[in-house]
Amino acid sequence: MPPGLDPAGPGRDENPAGEPGEPVPAPDADDEDWLAWCEAAAEHGEPWDPDEEEPDSAAPWDYDLDAIIAECRQVTAEETAAAARAARLGLPAGQPIPLARRGPGQPGSARLSPGEYLSRAAGFAAGMVLDTMPGCGALAGFAAEAAGDDDRFDGAGDDEVAGVISAWDRVEAYASARKHAAVAELIRRRPAPGCVPEGAAQVPAGWDEFTVKELAALLAESRGAAEGLLELARDLAVKLPGTSAAFRDGILSRYKVQIIACATGLLDPDEARAAEALVLGRAGRLTPGGLRAAIARAVMEVAPAKAQKRREQAARDARVQRWAEDSGNAALMGRELPPAEVLAADQRISAWARQLMAAGLEGDMDVLRARAYLDLLLGKDSRPRRDAGQDGTKPDGPGGGGPDGPGGSGSGPAGPDGAPPAPPPGSSGGAGFAGRVTVTVPLATLLNLAERPGEIPGIGPIDPALARDLAAAAAQNPKTTWCVTVTDEQGHAIGHGCARPEPRNRRERAKRRKPGPPDGRDPPRGTSGTPGPGFSFTASGQHGPPGGYGTWKLRTGAGGQPDLLVTLDPIPAGDCDHRYQAKGHDPGVKLRHLSQVRHATCTGPTCRRPSTQSDFEHNIPYEAGGRTCLCNGGPKCRHDHRLKQDPRWKVEQLPDGTFRWTTPSGRQYATEPTRYPI
Repeated sequence: MPPGLDPAGPGRDENPAGEPGEPVPAPDADDEDWLAWCEAAAEHGEPWDPDEEEPDSAAPWDYDLDAIIAECRQVTAEETAAAARAARLGLPAGQPIPLARRGPGQPGSARLSPGEYLSRAAGFAAGMVLDTMPGCGALAGFAAEAAGDDDRFDGAGDDEVAGVISAWDRVEAYASARKHAAVAELIRRRPAPGCVPEGAAQVPAGWDEFTVKELAALLAESRGAAEGLLELARDLAVKLPGTSAAFRDGILSRYKVQIIACATGLLDPDEARAAEALVLGRAGRLTPGGLRAAIARAVMEVAPAKAQKRREQAARDARVQRWAEDSGNAALMGRELPPAEVLAADQRISAWARQLMAAGLEGDMDVLRARAYLDLLLGKDSRPRRDAGQDGTKPDGPGGGGPDGPGGSGSGPAGPDGAPPAPPPGSSGGAGFAGRVTVTVPLATLLNLAERPGEIPGIGPIDPALARDLAAAAAQNPKTTWCVTVTDEQGHAIGHGCARPEPRNRRERAKRRKPGPPDGRDPPRGTSGTPGPGFSFTASGQHGPPGGYGTWKLRTGAGGQPDLLVTLDPIPAGDCDHRYQAKGHDPGVKLRHLSQVRHATCTGPTCRRPSTQSDFEHNIPYEAGGRTCLCNGGPKCRHDHRLKQDPRWKVEQLPDGTFRWTTPSGRQYATEPTRYPI
């Protein structure tokens, strides 16, 4: 328990103390203790009449504070003053605590902590009025008072200091929002020729030619920075009123506001408002990366054709960039490249890096991928050479060559013509890539029934047209694996199945029942049943597992590929029946896979590391009797695995798969299951 916080004692007549914020009941006029107190008080002067309003000039009571603390729940004078001033700002008493009001970063616990608050930072404890107040000038004043003259927060607990940090974050966003509002007013006063005020905000479509220079001089900024400030101010005033309100309240930082404005830049005002409405409810608790993915998906849902057009136009600006790093090294990067080829290239880099690791080249996977990247570009082979011969020479062949050969020490040409190394075993050599990288595509999009975005881990949301193109490209590679996930209305996984080839005997029986083309192979068929490439998903007639979603037949439309069967198992969203429980410590293949489906990333707060690169971690340790089951485990990266084992941290796993983390200061943060495109 934080310092300065004592448990609440019982109320009058042994009634339990109420929750903070509830009014203390008026004393009973027949209460003997109350009457005795009044008589004692009369000895020091006229007793106080509870029906008479106390004058502002009333002298402080000189009774024993310990007696009053024992009689009723105490709230410090600082908190009382803060509550009164907050009421004057328009915050109703006893209002529910909105989680999004926490401001930038994850929401903390909204539960009040009953007890006696003694520090001047008491109002910033979890769930108290200053912990949930919107960003404003008054909040800045309270936060400054809480720090004290020396900024050491004397008497404040960890929870209260955490509340002050969050409050300053909201104040910082509030101040930035007010600055942008002032910049919008400057635009109104410097309209471009022919531009008149438009819409409810009455902001012209453009500004005078020299407004950028005026603002740049005012703020000692570059012209580019000043122009960006003008554009964001106009977008907030005209296109994004919800984002603007969240910005002013401190729910969103300027960086997050910029992410939303950039993503909605291609939309008209009505479309932009529709897109922001899809993310604002959780934007405050998302990391910048999570928000970037969420708003990109929202834009694709609202205007898929515009999102596709922007991608196609940007592809014309494809380029390779190089620059000097601050360390003195260099960087090389490709921009606006075709996603399918980027995935294939990325897989080839990783496969060659694994070859380098197996050959004994030093370095972690990041270092080896960088080395593989250059190997493939330059046609080199950086695998360590074999031991030198008796005469000190190196053997010929891949990785051989003299010390003065191309690549210098430790490397040489991959072949006599200097060509890049052949694709390592298991990698893709063409543009069609094996789907070992998860490409998530809504089934309705795949079947041309809807225009909903897909998603690629590490890349983010992809527009529906690209999702279909990538699925078609993956279908050409026989090594691609296919899975189907059933979601609820919020996008949480509630069922999943991995496809397997239809048994040969069933295919033969189907061919005998239905005449095929002369070559004996069924033509690929689209969703409408007409010949042509495309996907189809139909019931197979087989029963699935109890509580599941049946067995289905998936056709990819790729020539020569067999039909696939998908049996959909349930993923519990409440009470667990332990059907996937493993007997020992290590999870089975299906249990591990389903845990990675339910949480596509690490379950640590703010962590976005893919679950396929994370540990399966028991919430209740296996050694302490914890099950190896979906109800007691989930993916955690190695860092958050170690964090969970720190005795100062606490993690609870709820029946729906949510993980609730409690920090050393007592703040709580929830990680819900992944929301898939629906």
